[in-house]
Amino acid sequence: MATDTQSPTGHPDSDLRLSGQRLPRWAVPATAAGSVVLTLAVFALTPLQGRADFLVAVGIVFLLGQTAASFLVEGRRHAVDRLATNVVYTCFVLAIIPLVAVIVTVLVHGLKVVNLTFLTHSQRNIGPTDTGGGVYHAIIGTLEIAFVTSLISIPIAVLVAVYLVEYGGRGLLARLVTFFVDVMTGIPSIVAGLFIYVVWILTLGFQRSGFPACLALAILMIPVVVRSTEEMLKLVPNELRESSLALGVPKWRTILRVVIPTALPGIITGIMLGVARVAGETAPLLLLTGYTQSINFNLFSGPMAALPTLIFDQAGRPSQSAVDRAWGAALVLIVIVMLLNLVARVIARLTRVR
Repeated sequence: MATDTQSPTGHPDSDLRLSGQRLPRWAVPATAAGSVVLTLAVFALTPLQGRADFLVAVGIVFLLGQTAASFLVEGRRHAVDRLATNVVYTCFVLAIIPLVAVIVTVLVHGLKVVNLTFLTHSQRNIGPTDTGGGVYHAIIGTLEIAFVTSLISIPIAVLVAVYLVEYGGRGLLARLVTFFVDVMTGIPSIVAGLFIYVVWILTLGFQRSGFPACLALAILMIPVVVRSTEEMLKLVPNELRESSLALGVPKWRTILRVVIPTALPGIITGIMLGVARVAGETAPLLLLTGYTQSINFNLFSGPMAALPTLIFDQAGRPSQSAVDRAWGAALVLIVIVMLLNLVARVIARLTRVR
């Protein structure tokens, strides 16, 4: 005599089971392989084409196949759970593929020209169709501009974040500061460059140089650092503040000696995100510094090269050697940003409160 399987809630059927049959481990790779084969067949029989369309189609077929198989074997609960998990992983893969493609493309083209000579020479006296030359002048300009921009932005951003979290509360000034930080976060880089151009060059009469570019980039970097620092300060447990204040330590010393050291790893990470953003900006540099093929160490006089402006200049030239130099400069810029992030990680680990 057959009896129905009872679920913990008293309902029959295996659809509400909390345990039961599970898909074998080979089901996921088998479904993925089947999705690729099925998508290839569809693309061969239809006008569909394109690598991006193919990847999206494979992802959709994979999700549908995994969900259907899980529903038939494992039941509705496991099928819904597996669908949510697969959606997350599929979206991650689809998002990481363009990043990997960009890095691989830059490596393939950039490694052809990057060598010691490329890193230690400038483009002075190198014609549009000439080979040789390097990016030394642009590396110097990029590091100087990023350093001065950080000197301007970091103290202002950290102090603003400390005010918003520790002193501002829900006051009118705090709300106004938060509003303007949100507005600044969405400002296009060219708008910041135009603002500094009008104030620094047209109104005050100074010449184009590296320093006004630092001011424009500071406008872009400050809101990024403010937001990240604010969130890190909010994560510091209030018990630490209360313990310090209970011992009679003034609030300003509590902030300097307890709150900021505790949040310092996260603050450094946010700072490096801001540095990474401004290091790759091109529009304010083209507007405020121009471009030169020679080395210029002076931020306050004359045009100054940077890696983004060098890439823009060389990529638009009619020779393959110039385009290759642009790829090499792009690789150098990526490496510099990665090195800065690694240094920040080391500093954050060494300064972490234990």
